[in-house]
Amino acid sequence: MFRTVLKLLVALAMASLASLAMAQQQRPSAPAPQAPSVAAQPAAPTAVPSQAPPSAATPAAAPSATTPAAPTAAAPAAATTAENAAKPTFIVPKELSPWSMFMSADVVVKGVMIGLAFASLMTWTIFIAKMIELSIVQQKVRSALRKIAEARSLAEAQFALGSKEGVLPSLLAACMREARLSAGISSDAGIKERAALSCAEIVRAEARRVRFGMGLLATIGATSPFVGLFGTVWGIMNSFIGISKAQTTNLAVVAPGIAEALLATAIGLVAAIPAVIIYNHFARVTKGYLELVNRASGSAARLLSRDLDRTHVSAPGNLSRAAAE
Repeated sequence: MFRTVLKLLVALAMASLASLAMAQQQRPSAPAPQAPSVAAQPAAPTAVPSQAPPSAATPAAAPSATTPAAPTAAAPAAATTAENAAKPTFIVPKELSPWSMFMSADVVVKGVMIGLAFASLMTWTIFIAKMIELSIVQQKVRSALRKIAEARSLAEAQFALGSKEGVLPSLLAACMREARLSAGISSDAGIKERAALSCAEIVRAEARRVRFGMGLLATIGATSPFVGLFGTVWGIMNSFIGISKAQTTNLAVVAPGIAEALLATAIGLVAAIPAVIIYNHFARVTKGYLELVNRASGSAARLLSRDLDRTHVSAPGNLSRAAAE
């Protein structure tokens, strides 16, 4: 649509130039009817052909009649030239495509545009990478929770999961390690507390891992409009300097510089708006994933509690059997 409007404006400007050229060609032909009046003036002395002396005076009268005709014919041409010089010249606007505006922009504005374009590329790269990553880890945690739903102990849960890597196997391994290191200690509360601390460290590490790149999205979304505004201010300042040097306020001269400056703000908004939307989306998705991780931590803690209770229940039975023997 923008290029179509520009083409129409160019076509109208060319048509106006053509009409002006045709008008200039037709105006000098207007004083042509004065030629017969100059040629008809020598016909008056032919009324007295018998007298010889008047015939001698006739050549002297002819120059006097033809002499004032020269400035009369030159007057319309001079008026036409003065009129053409007084008319304003039409400047055909150049093509204002985004690429042409970028190429004709100032070095600082070009740097701002390149930086904003790189920030936009980083935003979409993070979006694609995080979408793949979060979808995979969510599927792993859900599948692992389904597999250990019927497990009765930590060993059985580890056997159900096998050698797979993930946050839930890490939580189960932490609980098993704490139970093994606390062997011979009768305080179950202390074992559960230490296991809970180990699981909390794993959960925090997982939260830091899945939130990697979110800070960059927040920075891009918050600063890109202001960076684009800086490029716009710089470009408009250069445009005003160019106006003062050209000493004209013609819109065809002023518009390209202002359009180049505003392009920086447009690119800043293009980089900032998707970054803010993607950041909010990943904030919700990350929150849901961390809830799954907390569920996994709770499942590991429940299995550890069952193992501890099962150990205390089996110990008095062993003692009573040994006393009976």
